[in-house]
Amino acid sequence: MKNGTNYEKKIFVNGKWLETENYSLLKSPYTLEPIAEIAIATKEDLNEAISAAHASRKKMAKMPIHQRSAILEKLVVLLGNRFEEAATIIATEAAKPLTAAREEVRRTIQTYKFAAAEATRIGGETISLDAAPGGENRLAYTVREPLGVIGAITPFNFPMNLVAHKIGPAIAAGNTIVLKPAMQTPLSSFFIADLLQEAGLPDGALNVVTGSGKIIGDGIVMDDRVNMITFTGSPAVGIGIRNRAGLKRVTLELGSNAAVIIDKGIDQEKVVARCVQGAFSNQGQVCISLQRIYIHEDEYDEFVKKLVDETKKLKVGNPLDEDTNVSALISENDVERTLSWIKEAKDGGAIIATGGYAEDNALYPTVILNVHPNMQVSCQEVFAPIVIVNKVKSVQEAIGHVNNSKYGLQAGIYTNDIAQALDAADELEVGGVIINDIPTFRVDHMPYGGVKESGTGKEGIKYAIEEMTEMKLVIINRN
Repeated sequence: MKNGTNYEKKIFVNGKWLETENYSLLKSPYTLEPIAEIAIATKEDLNEAISAAHASRKKMAKMPIHQRSAILEKLVVLLGNRFEEAATIIATEAAKPLTAAREEVRRTIQTYKFAAAEATRIGGETISLDAAPGGENRLAYTVREPLGVIGAITPFNFPMNLVAHKIGPAIAAGNTIVLKPAMQTPLSSFFIADLLQEAGLPDGALNVVTGSGKIIGDGIVMDDRVNMITFTGSPAVGIGIRNRAGLKRVTLELGSNAAVIIDKGIDQEKVVARCVQGAFSNQGQVCISLQRIYIHEDEYDEFVKKLVDETKKLKVGNPLDEDTNVSALISENDVERTLSWIKEAKDGGAIIATGGYAEDNALYPTVILNVHPNMQVSCQEVFAPIVIVNKVKSVQEAIGHVNNSKYGLQAGIYTNDIAQALDAADELEVGGVIINDIPTFRVDHMPYGGVKESGTGKEGIKYAIEEMTEMKLVIINRN
C-alpha cells in the first residue's frame, strides 16, 4: 500500500496480474481522497497483451458454443454473489450514487445473461441458388465466424455495464479481447477480469491494460493483430480512431445532446418525473441523458414549475449515502467547464430556473430556460446535470430543433396523436425514437447506436455479435 491507498492494481495479461514500472494515483471524484494506485502500461506491456489475445484467438474460435455460454452464465452467478461489492466499487471510483450503482450492476448481470443466451443463437442461413440461372444443383449456406482480436476502449460513466456490452458479445462470438478501461474507473474492469478467470475463461482471452490514451489507446487501434475496435466515448476521439483504424471493423458509440418533445394535452405528472430522472441520473453523465426539452407553449409554464419543484427535491451528496440522488462530476475540469457554459447561457439571455452552482465537485441540478440553440448547453454534449427547456408552437417546430444538431443518438416524443408520433419517428434524425418516453430509455438487448456524430454501428448483444463476426458463404456443387 502506497500513499495511503487501499490497494495497488496491476494489469491483467494472459491470465496473470503483472506489475508495471509506473503507477497513477486514483482519487475519489467526490472526496478527492486516494482510493487505489493504477498501473501505467508501456508499449511493451500492450504488445504482450495483444500477443496473448492473438495467440489464444484460435482456441476461443474453436471453443464449443455451449462452453462459451457456460462461462458467461457462471459469470452471472459470480457477479450476483458479489453484488454489493460490485456496486460499491462503481460508486467509489465513479462517484455514482449507490442506488444508481446497484442499478448498473443489475443491468450488467442482465447484459451477460443476454450474451450467454445469444451465444447459442449465432447462426447462418441457407440460400436457394437455383433462384438464378446457373445455380441449379448447388447447396449454399452461410456461417458466422469470430473476427479474432477485439480492441475495446470504454468510458467512465458506466464502467461495468458498458464493458459488459463489449466483453459479453465478444466472448459469445468466440473472440478474444484487449480492453482499455477509462483511467478514472478501471477497478470495475479488474473486478470482472477476476470473475471471468474464476468462471473458466481461457488465459489470453481477456486482457485488461490501463494507461494513457496515446500509448495504449492508439496502440490498440494501430496494431495489425487487432481485427476490430469497439469504442464508447467522445466524438473527437472516435473520429480520430476511425481515421487511423484503416480496414479494421469499427463500432463507435459517441456523444449526444438528447432531446424530448412534449406535445399539448400530456399528463405532466408522469412526464415530469421521467424528465427529472432522465436529466439528472448519474449527474447527467449518460450518452442519452435528457439535455433538451421542447414543450408546447400551452403547457410550458405549468411544466416548468413542476420540473423545477421536483428538481429541487434531489439530494446532492456522498455517492455512498443511500439517499443521495446526485453526486460529484467525474473531474474538477468538468465542473469548471459546465459552470462556464452556464455563464455563457445566462449572459446570452437564458434564465437559470434552479441550480447553476457547484459545491466542491458536485454541480447542483440545473434547469435553464429560453436558451438560444447556439449556446453550448444546447448544441454541445453537456454531460452534466443540466437540462434546458424551450417552448414551441408545434411538434413540427420541435422536430426542427431536435434535428438542428450534429448528434443523433436517441430522441423521445410525448404525444396522444398517433399520426404525430409516426411522423416524428420518420422525421427525427436519430438512431432510436422513443415514443411516449424520454430518450434516456435503454434496455440491454435492444439495438443501440446513433447517426451523424453520435457514431456508427450498433450495440445490444445480438447486434454487437453481428458486428464482431464475419459472414462466410459455403457453396457445395452437387453435380
